[in-house]
Amino acid sequence: MITTASVTPTPEQEQAALAWLSLLHDQPSSGDQATFSRWLRADPAHACAYAQAQVVWELSEVPASTLADEEAVALQGYLKAMDRSKRSSVRRWSGALAMAACLLLMVALGTGWQPSRWVDEFGADYVTAPGEVKTFTLADQSRVTLDTDSAIAVDFSHGERHIQLRRGAGFFSVTHTGEPFVVEAGSGEARVLGTQFEVRLQPTGAQVTVLSGRVGVTPSKSGQQQILTAGQQVAYADGVADELHAVDSESRLAWRDGWLNYYKAPLADVVQDLRRYYPGRILLLNDELGNRRVSGSFPSQDPQSVISALQAVLGFEQHTVLGRVIVLR
Repeated sequence: MITTASVTPTPEQEQAALAWLSLLHDQPSSGDQATFSRWLRADPAHACAYAQAQVVWELSEVPASTLADEEAVALQGYLKAMDRSKRSSVRRWSGALAMAACLLLMVALGTGWQPSRWVDEFGADYVTAPGEVKTFTLADQSRVTLDTDSAIAVDFSHGERHIQLRRGAGFFSVTHTGEPFVVEAGSGEARVLGTQFEVRLQPTGAQVTVLSGRVGVTPSKSGQQQILTAGQQVAYADGVADELHAVDSESRLAWRDGWLNYYKAPLADVVQDLRRYYPGRILLLNDELGNRRVSGSFPSQDPQSVISALQAVLGFEQHTVLGRVIVLR
């Protein structure tokens, strides 16, 4: 007798199991149930794959729902951009988009693909994949180092050098040409006055860190500009800027050399960074755990080892499912 523990499902079988699980949670017909029963009995690996899919569903149902809503918003924004004249149609389809995004999310757990990433990359000129940090030389010989999972669009055609940060973060070393160099991120922008600096998108805004020179940061089109110099940082959200403050710029920008440095940072923030270096999903299911503080320097290219090191110190549970989903609780 072959048990489910003695077989290993293929990626295709795992995908099929997730698809069946999604279907069976949505009022299947008697025909669907009969077809599923035949599929389940056809191969012991099918039963194993379905058992794994149930673990994923149980462990990640709440965060998956949140992520699905985010993906639906991203897809909705994309449809609006494609055809502004069909706004009523977009609103009518928003519920269907959320359902589709949830299904896509459950299937994508094994592949790392996310609809919102595809939307960010539509129209981008330079992109990095999860785990990839890469330096690009722009047409004016300025250089931009994109952090992992980042994307920018470049437009030098209207009398200024305009960069739109669409995802992630970029470190800019600007060549002086006499034309303004502007990085748009969220509601605001960073205007170069001669510098090396980073712009990093955050959930509701952006953060600017200056390594050398000066940068003028404006949180919105009508906002007041703040001038940052070397070793200073400012964040803004919803058109409002925080007070600028001093930082160790070299330490904050160590990701360019493959290191993530933290001092009394919430574990949730560390996990958020590691997600961008991991090709699958990392789910943190414990808010109390997420608030615990972490200090240290960690290699960015090995998220699994970082999580294991943090587990040894903080004592949380870690589960890996489908080979690409890490669940922390």
